[in-house]
Amino acid sequence: MKLYIRALPVEDIIGDLAKELDTPIEKDAGELTLQLPPKIGEGFVRGTSFENGVGIIEYYCTFFQDLELHFTVNKTQPLKFIFCSEGRVDHAFEENQEIHTVDTYQNVIVSSSGHNGHILFFKANETVHISSLEIIREKFSKRNNYDFEGLEPRLKQLFEDSVAEKLFFYQGNYSIQAADIVEEINHKEVSGFLRSIFLEGKAYEMLAKQINQYHDDQNEEKRPTLLRRTDVEKVKRAVEVINKDLTKNYSVDHLAKEVGTNVNKLQEGFKYMFDLTVNKYMQQVKLEAAKELLSNTDHNISQIVGMIGLNNRSYFSKIFKEKYGVSPKYFLQPRDIEQD
Repeated sequence: MKLYIRALPVEDIIGDLAKELDTPIEKDAGELTLQLPPKIGEGFVRGTSFENGVGIIEYYCTFFQDLELHFTVNKTQPLKFIFCSEGRVDHAFEENQEIHTVDTYQNVIVSSSGHNGHILFFKANETVHISSLEIIREKFSKRNNYDFEGLEPRLKQLFEDSVAEKLFFYQGNYSIQAADIVEEINHKEVSGFLRSIFLEGKAYEMLAKQINQYHDDQNEEKRPTLLRRTDVEKVKRAVEVINKDLTKNYSVDHLAKEVGTNVNKLQEGFKYMFDLTVNKYMQQVKLEAAKELLSNTDHNISQIVGMIGLNNRSYFSKIFKEKYGVSPKYFLQPRDIEQD
C-alpha cells in the first residue's frame, strides 16, 4: 500500500493520513492524533507544531500490510531528525531511492534536495515506534539563531540551507539522554496547554541533544563520550552474566570484553542505571543473595560465603553489616545459629 501525503507542516501530514485512511482526528489543544482503522493496523500517529517552523510527529504502529509513506510537496522539504525506539523503518530519498534501514535505538538526520520528497517503508506485522523532529528551515531561519555559532561546519550549512540545495544523510545510535527525552515525549501525562508547552520544551531539548550527539560522533580526536542506548543494552547483558553465576568474581575488563564494549562505557552504564560502579554492583548482588540464603535456607554462614564467591568470612561479615546494619547471624534461622 502506498500513501502520498504532504510533507509539512505536521498538521497537514496527519490531516492527509486521516483522509487516506478514512479515520477521524482527535484534538488536544495543538496536538492531533489519529488511531489506525482496525482493517489497516493497530496503533496511532500523533503530532504538533510550534512557532519558528519546529514540529514533532510520533508513529506507534503495526500495519497489517507493507506500507510506503511518500512525503511530497512543491515546497522545500523539512529537515528531519528521526528516532527509532522500537522495531525498524526503512527510509529513502525520492531522488535516488537508496534504502537506509533505521533499527531500534538508531537515529537519522535527513534532508532531501529541492522539492524532492522522502519515503518511509513500514513492514507488515512489525510494531514500529518512531519519533521525528521536523524543521521547516525557511521559518526556523527567522528566529534569532546567533549565526549558528559553535555548530560543526556541515551541520551549520545544513541549518542555513533554507532552500534545501543539498541532500544530507547521517545515521547513528542515539544517546541514552536522547532516549530518555523521546520516552518523556511519548508518555502523555498532561493535556491541553500544559501538554503543548511541555512538548515544545522537549522538542528543543531533543534538538540540542541531537546536535551534541552529532558533534560527539564527528570528533575524530577521541572516542565518542555520550552514552548510547546500545551501551545500556550491553550493561543489561553484563548484569545477566553476573547474575548467572554468583560464585564467579569477574573483573571489569572481562565483563567489558564479554559484552563487546570498553571499560569506561561499561562503568558509565552501571553508574547511569544503578548509580554504582561495576564492582559495587556485583557486591550488592552477592549480598542480596546472601541475605536471601540466610533467611530462607539451612546453609550456614561459611557455606553461603562460598556460594556467593567470597573466601573471607570476616570480610563478608564486615560488608554485610555495612549494607544492612546488622551481622549476618541476625538473618539466620534459630537452629542454624547453634550449628554455625
